[in-house]
Amino acid sequence: MAENKTKATDASVDGYIASRASEQQSADCRELMSLLGRITRQPPKMWGPSIVGYDSYRYTYDSGHSGEAPVVGFAIRGREIVVYVSVEGERQQALLAKLGKHKMGKVCLYFKRLSDLDFAVLEQLVTNSVAEVKRRHG
Repeated sequence: MAENKTKATDASVDGYIASRASEQQSADCRELMSLLGRITRQPPKMWGPSIVGYDSYRYTYDSGHSGEAPVVGFAIRGREIVVYVSVEGERQQALLAKLGKHKMGKVCLYFKRLSDLDFAVLEQLVTNSVAEVKRRHG
């Protein structure tokens, strides 16, 4: 079975942000770090070369593949920042509708500037996502 490429590392979160972020992204990342740290009560840790993750959980797919992943995290992707967050369910979807200017993938919430989002809605989305991941995976 293939080994997971995205693992927690000892790489510097500050170094990652300094090497990738514009001035605006750097400020947004600092605000995100404060939010995610407050919600998870965990310090940030690099996962692979490009994900800043908080806390962790173990998963096992029906195929038998298993691994470890951050409970919540973010990354700088070009001109956008992506927050990895679960948005399943009506409650999360209703919050997404109020969030502001963003794009959403399965678990990838993309935005250009934190100021484009309703910060209180983002905080609730993340809080709900963290609770759901912990409920599912312990």
